[in-house]
Amino acid sequence: MPAPDETLGSLGEAAILRRIFPRLPHGPEELLGPGDDAAVLAAPDGRVVVTTDTLVHGPDFRHAWSSPFQLGWKSAAVNLADIAAMGARPTGLVVALVAPSSTTASWIERLADGFREACAALAPGCGVVGGDLSVSETLMVAVTAFGDLGGRSPVLRSGARPGDVVAVCGELGLAGAGLALLFAQGVDDEGTPDAKRAAALRPAHDAELDAQLAPSPPIAAGVTAAEAGATAMMDVSDGLVLDARRLAEASGVVLDLSSRAVGSRDALVGGEDHALLATFPADAPLPSGFREIGRVQEATDVAELRVDGRAFDGRGGWDPYEDWDGAVG
Repeated sequence: MPAPDETLGSLGEAAILRRIFPRLPHGPEELLGPGDDAAVLAAPDGRVVVTTDTLVHGPDFRHAWSSPFQLGWKSAAVNLADIAAMGARPTGLVVALVAPSSTTASWIERLADGFREACAALAPGCGVVGGDLSVSETLMVAVTAFGDLGGRSPVLRSGARPGDVVAVCGELGLAGAGLALLFAQGVDDEGTPDAKRAAALRPAHDAELDAQLAPSPPIAAGVTAAEAGATAMMDVSDGLVLDARRLAEASGVVLDLSSRAVGSRDALVGGEDHALLATFPADAPLPSGFREIGRVQEATDVAELRVDGRAFDGRGGWDPYEDWDGAVG
């Protein structure tokens, strides 16, 4: 009979760290990694791009649906996407894990594996350079990501100009469709997330579930877009219509999207795609992977989002303050 898995509470912080450090990725900018009071990263450009995001059990993920490997992968991916959206190359991650003392060592090891494999697949050379462990009844994974601009100016949300082409790189709508499937069919008769029912959705819905639980944003396309002259860019994390409206307002312009080019209602309103939304000069060829979905127009009255020439007033995207139902599961 196998021995019971040791937990955070039985092992303590030092022993857990000794088990996960060898599983974490390292990169060329890591001059000093985990084990000291702080890490040291090289900053070849002289500037550092920094972002942070937190995934909280309940509003951001459910244990019944997400494996620890998937959670580690997604925690890395969503932060890497924000670095890419600035036109930067990810160079390092700092991870803070807050978990119940009953959390097993093997669970944390699989979480670390998810970080390692996501970095290797999405941003080769990016490593986990440090972090923190703490205890709470609510599990949270907080990540801070760093990036290098390579001598280029950052690509901001505020640079779109009338006449620019609106383009996107990455899938739209799949992650939202995956979440809808999980809430509709991955729950028991009381509506509680159920691992077996969620697993039964595969393989018929692998694409939708993977896009939601372990997304693969086009991280390298951020640098590609910057080098191709992108005038504005952002990560589509909360849904195309919500994020496109943010870009329009930041730039003081109208973004007019084509519903035919976007493809579906799910693609317009679904959240957590982590595609890259960018604008480019009309006379510049779109870089590989990007496809045109609209145009930038001058704002004669107010900056706004339009779809097929009409102001889009419908709701879409994800707002944790409005959309979380308070359940955990």
